[in-house]
Amino acid sequence: MRSRLAARSTRLVLAAVAMTALAATSTACSPDDVEDTSNSSARSAGSGGSDSPSSGDSQSAGGSGSSGSGSSGSSGSSGSDDQTTDAGDGAKSGYGQSCGTNDLDFTVTSESQKGGYYLVTAKAKSGITCYLDVNTPSVSFGSGTDGVASPVGQGGADPIKLTGSAVAYTGISPKTTNSAAGKEFENVIIATTNDDPDPAELKLPDTATVDKPIVTNWATSRAEAVPVIV
Repeated sequence: MRSRLAARSTRLVLAAVAMTALAATSTACSPDDVEDTSNSSARSAGSGGSDSPSSGDSQSAGGSGSSGSGSSGSSGSSGSDDQTTDAGDGAKSGYGQSCGTNDLDFTVTSESQKGGYYLVTAKAKSGITCYLDVNTPSVSFGSGTDGVASPVGQGGADPIKLTGSAVAYTGISPKTTNSAAGKEFENVIIATTNDDPDPAELKLPDTATVDKPIVTNWATSRAEAVPVIV
């Protein structure tokens, strides 16, 4: 009887030990623990992805860089617009202005018609386009009032455009009297207006005897620039 009790006690002890071991194993690897572990790993992976730069973020940064170079290109284009404006302003230079004496080149020749006179030819300097707005030039021999040429009002076109090979003519008769009176001059002073600050002093082809000189209007024809008293 005692041996049966002892054997039964031994079986109970072994069963208790086995149950304890099984419970410990179940506790260490319970399904809940496995699920928690799996979720933690997933969260860890997700949070690591958000902290580190993704390929999308890198592309965004690259996109910003490209956008920056695009702005540089726009700036370059703006520079070309400025150059175009500079070129346009330069192209307009010298157009639509009144001719100043210093805008023109003059030549003087001695002519024999009507007792003799000087033919002055005016031409715009290279690169200049201008207009002779005042029909009659200001002409004088020397600085005295008796050397100032009086306009005779013949010929002329108003205004005359001078550019390239276009020319204008004016005729100057240094002496209109029949007397022996007069002063001699080797130069004549001409200006496009009475108040022009830069008159031109032209060398005459010969010495002129001056007494009551006259001058014609500007004309585009040489025939209209022959001075006569009317």
